[in-house]
Amino acid sequence: MNLNEKVVIFSAPSGAGKTTIVKHLLSVNSTLAFSISACSREKRNTEVDGKDYHFLTVDDFQQKIKSKSFVEWQEVYKDNYYGTLKSEVQRIWKENKSIIFDVDVVGGIHLKKYFGDKAISIFVKTQSLNELETRLRNRKTETEFTLQTRLHKAKKEMKYEKEFDFILVNDHPETSFQKAESIVNSFLNPQ
Repeated sequence: MNLNEKVVIFSAPSGAGKTTIVKHLLSVNSTLAFSISACSREKRNTEVDGKDYHFLTVDDFQQKIKSKSFVEWQEVYKDNYYGTLKSEVQRIWKENKSIIFDVDVVGGIHLKKYFGDKAISIFVKTQSLNELETRLRNRKTETEFTLQTRLHKAKKEMKYEKEFDFILVNDHPETSFQKAESIVNSFLNPQ
């Protein structure tokens, strides 16, 4: 299997720290390239279109669904779509790199089914739901309503953790980084 045919999938409930782990891996492993998801949600102040996400309108997203432009997609919340563009996969493989995904839980399951043995899937979670709530509150990006919506969704997502190849409890950043590096390096460079 060529390096550029491999896929690393990180999934987690919102706030578990998967994005921090993925950014760390990208900073220490030059053979990985980030798959930029498309979404129809509002852009946060710190986010950049084409770097953090491909921000699309709901209409544009629905048009791309109709034209079968996605490897996978889903409506995560009402009119809040996320997906992986086929063009994004092609872009990374043309660079002769392995793809790393930072996606929600259902998206991770769909990607693993799509890519099969070419993929490894890692479920990131916190020690408890209380810890997850604390992290979401500390981000200061949520209204009380959206926070409760994310926590409700997280409870459902936790039921799917066993569908992933690995479960990574993100309790201490340095330890989590080391565990993630070990899992990914073993997959990309089998002995």
